[in-house]
Amino acid sequence: MDVIVRAAIVFAILWFVLRVSGKRQVTQLSAFELILLVTLGDLISQTVLQEDLSLTGGALAVATFTLLSILLSWVSWRFRRIRPVLEGEPTILIRDGSVDDKVLRYERLPMDDVLAAAREHGVRDLAEVDLMVLEADGTFSIFTRSPAEENDQDEAPPRRGGAPA
Repeated sequence: MDVIVRAAIVFAILWFVLRVSGKRQVTQLSAFELILLVTLGDLISQTVLQEDLSLTGGALAVATFTLLSILLSWVSWRFRRIRPVLEGEPTILIRDGSVDDKVLRYERLPMDDVLAAAREHGVRDLAEVDLMVLEADGTFSIFTRSPAEENDQDEAPPRRGGAPA
């Protein structure tokens, strides 16, 4: 029973740490961050299993993590209002070609990462971006203006009253 309690406490701590640490994907981690993550895994296993290195202790720890993970996903599915707390929310980084520097600072996201994501989506200039969203899972969604929308913005708006100018 002691292993289950320790596993549940470590699970809660890990969930909190991952939520606070931001929306970076594993592919975006530096070499140091990846090594830190692997080391963290070893430290967690030592904390959860403490002196119990038996197969049963390990199985109980893995089962506890698995059940708590399933429980979190069920709670997220069942109670929509809790979902943003558990899973996070998408964040708008660019709207109408304008980068929101406050959001970049809050997300601790370097401009180089934004530019790299834009290039991966075939965007050459951020002015082409209608909307760029950092999704809750750390991926980027980019919506560009269609050529028709760009032409409409270049032209003067039509006058009211229908009279020619």
